[in-house]
Amino acid sequence: MSNDSYKSESICAISSPPGIGGVSLIRISGAESFSIAENIFSKSLKGNSGYQVLYGKIIEKKQIIDDVIVTVFKNPHSFTGENTVEINCHGSTFIQQKIIELLINNGARLALPGEFSKRAFLNGKLDLSQTEAIADLINSKSSAAHEIAIKQLKGGISSELKILRNKLIEFASLIELELDFSEEDVEFADRKHLNELIKDLITHIYQLKKSFQYGNAIKNGVSTVIAGRPNAGKSTLLNNILNENRAIVSSIAGTTRDTIEEIITINGIDFRLVDTAGIRNTEDEIEKIGVAKTLEKINQSSLVIYIYDSWSTTQKEVDEDLSKYIENKVPCLVIANKIDLVKSSKEIPKDHLTASLKTTPNTLEIKDSIFELFERNNVHNESVIISNMRHFEALELAYNELIKVEKGLSENIPGDLIAMDIRQVLYYIGTITGDISSDELLGNIFANFCIGK
Repeated sequence: MSNDSYKSESICAISSPPGIGGVSLIRISGAESFSIAENIFSKSLKGNSGYQVLYGKIIEKKQIIDDVIVTVFKNPHSFTGENTVEINCHGSTFIQQKIIELLINNGARLALPGEFSKRAFLNGKLDLSQTEAIADLINSKSSAAHEIAIKQLKGGISSELKILRNKLIEFASLIELELDFSEEDVEFADRKHLNELIKDLITHIYQLKKSFQYGNAIKNGVSTVIAGRPNAGKSTLLNNILNENRAIVSSIAGTTRDTIEEIITINGIDFRLVDTAGIRNTEDEIEKIGVAKTLEKINQSSLVIYIYDSWSTTQKEVDEDLSKYIENKVPCLVIANKIDLVKSSKEIPKDHLTASLKTTPNTLEIKDSIFELFERNNVHNESVIISNMRHFEALELAYNELIKVEKGLSENIPGDLIAMDIRQVLYYIGTITGDISSDELLGNIFANFCIGK
């Protein structure tokens, strides 16, 4: 669908989750949505001023299909900016499909994935980053993910980028004005001021980029690998945190051979806990594969919980494991388990959390330590957090172009080349908010939305 063809078409879709429920919501949007709905509704919608709720019946050839509540929104005061009708019917799958069939028979078209949100963008009701926030809001599974999506929906990212973009436009225009008077050797743009601005923009965009690590973890869950030697208590730790027997616990070394993954929410943030095979040299081919998977998961993780048997493992062995298997860049919580079997805990470093998972599990303390480790290693901008990969990639490209501008200013390259680089920065920033967009870009974005939204 082109950006112009939608204006002549009215669309419809079921906006509530699929399946049977108490009620279901069917949405119609487009110039003819009032007349289409009126053809199957028992009450007239002619001359409706919008923001009205009507009770009536859906009728097909004098046969009642359902008692419904119809809500009417008149353009431009609707989500899409078009005439919109929402039908609340009973949640029978037959009723839902029957109403959709009647709407299509009367001139509507079944909506494509995300087409309502796409129309909201095309009609100027939301910018592109805000429409993407709708999908994030729908998919949010924790309070932290919900908070980030709400801020983006309210225009947090848009406002931030608008300020940056306006500053760039101002100086880009001054440089280009110089080009018009190049023969007269006129300099409208203060190079020192421009250089300060570029440095400020580089810092600003860098902080936005840096926030992606935090935002992406919040959005998709913090990958947290539980690692250690066989029989250290990894599976017991997972079971204690989940408060259920999710993993098999045995005194036989090498019981866990594949990864087990579960999600736990701590202080509003989802952590994806991954129980792994014990790290050791082994001749067992299957266990070897498990150990290889463990090392792979460690390298891909945001956090590592390394747990060891404080009774049978020396601190030298612990240090060797930490230096050999866990990269310095991955934040690591070290837990000394089976502390009840140790006569003296003097050798255990103070930064190691002690535990006796089988006898007196200190699960709350461990959860708090996991959360604190994540927060401590994720410094982020409190006002704006990037959680969208597309936004991050655009910022990365804009950042690289700004570095080129900074280098060009220091080397006194011609203004026309600097102007080209700044225009490129403006382009990348514009793709985030939709100031610059294409049918292909919009198609890729909205294809991932659910139908009805």
